[in-house]
Amino acid sequence: MAQDNIFLFVPNLIGYARVVLAFIAFYLMPCCPWPAIFCYLLSALLDAFDGHAARALNQSTKFGAMMDMLTDRCATMCLLVNLSLLYPSYTFLFQVSMCLDIASHWLHLHSSTIQGSASHKTIDLSGNPILRIYYTSKPVLFVMCAGNELFFCLLYLFYHIEEPAAWLYWLQGLCGIICLLKSGISVLHLITASQNMAALDAAEREKNMKTQ
Repeated sequence: MAQDNIFLFVPNLIGYARVVLAFIAFYLMPCCPWPAIFCYLLSALLDAFDGHAARALNQSTKFGAMMDMLTDRCATMCLLVNLSLLYPSYTFLFQVSMCLDIASHWLHLHSSTIQGSASHKTIDLSGNPILRIYYTSKPVLFVMCAGNELFFCLLYLFYHIEEPAAWLYWLQGLCGIICLLKSGISVLHLITASQNMAALDAAEREKNMKTQ
């Protein structure tokens, strides 16, 4: 039986498109705000489609899950780097946001992979109830992720728009609340993943002591 070419799975092809769109957005950010945001949000939107494709075609892979997570984290990080240049007074807050986002998701994915999960979105349903709702309720996950990304995108656009419409400020306020909530969830990610890793270490040490 021929071995499947994981790199050519449909969800991974969508993932490559996301990466290309993200790099186009990064390139355009200094000069072309609207095309940049279009490419950035389209890349983010495709995140939902690769997940659907993976489940529908039975093509979920650890490689795809890792690429998906890294694309999300790197895209947000690069947008925050650009915001740090536009709003230097808030650089420290952007740096904290970057560190929290990357550290929490990486440790969570790493602990999930060690425990045998194919994705950081596959969790033990007996775990933290907030994370359980976050990952098992698709509307909640979509609203939290979309609101977080829109908050940063609006900050970027406001720098380039002379007189933003009033409803955009209301939208930014709403997205700001969502962004704070998602930051809180990232803290939970970090704590829960750290506890999982410590439990795995303790179990491994106990196993090694029994074999000695």
